[in-house]
Amino acid sequence: MTYKTLSASIIYINEDMINQRIDNFLKKKFKNTPKSMIYRIIRTGKVRINKKRIKPNYKLKIGDYLKVPSIKVLIQEKKYFNVKNYEKNLLNNILYEDDHLLIINKPSGIAVHGGSGLNFGVIEYFRNVRPLEKFLELVHRIDRDTSGILILAKKRTSLVKMHQQIRENKIKKEYIALVHGLWPHNLKKISQPLLKITSNNKQKKVIINDNGKISETYFQIKKQYSFTTLISVFPKTGRTHQIRAHTSHVGCPILFDKRYGNLDLDKLIKNKESCNRLLLHAISINFIHPSNGNILNIKAPLDMNIRNFLQTLV
Repeated sequence: MTYKTLSASIIYINEDMINQRIDNFLKKKFKNTPKSMIYRIIRTGKVRINKKRIKPNYKLKIGDYLKVPSIKVLIQEKKYFNVKNYEKNLLNNILYEDDHLLIINKPSGIAVHGGSGLNFGVIEYFRNVRPLEKFLELVHRIDRDTSGILILAKKRTSLVKMHQQIRENKIKKEYIALVHGLWPHNLKKISQPLLKITSNNKQKKVIINDNGKISETYFQIKKQYSFTTLISVFPKTGRTHQIRAHTSHVGCPILFDKRYGNLDLDKLIKNKESCNRLLLHAISINFIHPSNGNILNIKAPLDMNIRNFLQTLV
């Protein structure tokens, strides 16, 4: 592993940084620094606020003067992407924007953030093309292979209020999925706990396991074809890969799902459109605006790839 040392720095706390614990703030700012190092520099007094030592649970206040010592960060080798390659798919896919929120129709195949060998994702892209924005954070995440609605917060206060709605189950989401087989008409709810694991090939996934977290998904049939079913999906909880794992568990995996799907069934599908993307799309979201209290209902149209593929089904 290769490390580089960042010089000592001074950070003036503004309104977009307040009410965060100092340990959480530093862990987020220096993501590639071991947590043990973060806590050590706080404990030994090398981190100072207003020239005073503080504890890890200190909450930042507006006007605070934060001094951070020189610190080592891990340099990770990542795949780099040309920023311009994102412009057509992201700038043209903005569904809603104001001073508080930025909502896009994320294409399939683009990660929401860098990591797992990727240097660039949606959040890094918008920070790059919007350098004057003081604050930009993901409100939630969707899988790289899933398309559809993704919300970014442009103010910390908006992020906090949106996260509160998520915790209180006030945000309603609808997904569209095309699954293998004829979905049973009486199967309207799956409630199975999901446990995160790392498979033998070091791939992260979730499995049905009593030791996992409570997960609940509701379903409604939209249209049945000869060998597949188009369904609306309403996740009550927001676990990683929840929809993909639940549909696979009942023997109706989503088409072209390389992690939870059925490759043999995928091969049987007559694919005139050469569609090989996961057929899962976040089509709508309903929530309370974090500033004005209005109810917003945002819809994201299906991309041409999915629409054309559905037209070939019988």
